[in-house]
Amino acid sequence: MRGLVALAAGSFGIGLTEFVIAGLLPQVSEDLRVTEATAGWLISGYALVVAVGAIVLTAVTGRINRKAVLIGLVTLFVAGNLLTAVAPTFAVALLGRVVAALCHGSFFGIGSLVARRLVPPSQASRAVAVMFSGLTVANVLGVPFGALVGERWGWRATFWGIAAIGVLAVAALAVWVPASAGEVSRTGRVAGAFRSRQVWLTLTAAALGYGGMFGAFSYIAYTFTEVTGFSAADVAWLLVVFGAGLVTGNLLGGRAADRNRDRTLIVALAALAATLVAFGLLAGSRVAAVSLIFLTGLFGFATVPGMITRVTDAAGGTPLAASANVSASNVGNALGAWLGGLTISAGLGYTSPLYVGAALVTVALAVMLSS
Repeated sequence: MRGLVALAAGSFGIGLTEFVIAGLLPQVSEDLRVTEATAGWLISGYALVVAVGAIVLTAVTGRINRKAVLIGLVTLFVAGNLLTAVAPTFAVALLGRVVAALCHGSFFGIGSLVARRLVPPSQASRAVAVMFSGLTVANVLGVPFGALVGERWGWRATFWGIAAIGVLAVAALAVWVPASAGEVSRTGRVAGAFRSRQVWLTLTAAALGYGGMFGAFSYIAYTFTEVTGFSAADVAWLLVVFGAGLVTGNLLGGRAADRNRDRTLIVALAALAATLVAFGLLAGSRVAAVSLIFLTGLFGFATVPGMITRVTDAAGGTPLAASANVSASNVGNALGAWLGGLTISAGLGYTSPLYVGAALVTVALAVMLSS
């Protein structure tokens, strides 16, 4: 169990790095003398590097003990955050974000396989859920944490704090994860990772499912303020409600997937599609909006443990497939956000991304049913 806690600590730190910047952009842009649009590259640039780095680093480290790789990845994460913390210019700050992002996808891909080694096979999805619990908690705490620390001690202090969390995670991984859990088998290597039709179907379903949820979520602040009637100050606690849904869905989805993985994925995707449609129809009601944003997070992240164990099993156990799942989700997120933006630009209103998300999730459901 301590090994899973160490993995969760690593995912918590990495999750903070991803989410915390959203609340710090005004400070960063002012301090480094760039526009907020330019500062936004600290978010979009990070996401793009995650999508690429997940595949590249997992592939080149495929023959190295996975415990050693995880420690190396979190060390890279610490270095990236330290670089951002001391950055004299925006270019250096962006470079630090790039360095930190390189470890993101690979950590979750490789870490999910190590997590499975720490428990009996019947608890594989639950183990993955425990590791991802760090990421979901970071989603809840990331923006408020960054805003609080940044307001009191400056935005650089936030990255110093995240780097310190990374150092603790490195120590926990070194002490609590047994070396045997990181042994590389002679099967399931890169060459055969993507020969299975099931791998491609699962990756497609993952991309569309995550894209549907986060595509809708990307514009949720506008929905809350322009349609539901909440104030801009209310958005922060509404995002916490969404994050609570992520935490709950991740843990419940892991337990359910260990009982019947495919049924869990099908039910969660169907429920997510229905939730997004209901959200679009009932967005004018405050009570409904609060309930439905929680359910969006719950059903959306209930698919995560099962998707990762499904794709890695189909690929013969290679971590490359799990990392590809992270890349697929980032590609899907970008697609969903782009399509949602198009509907708003076309004058279809601030609920239109919810319907776009529902459509993407429905296609994901059809893919999963066909598989």
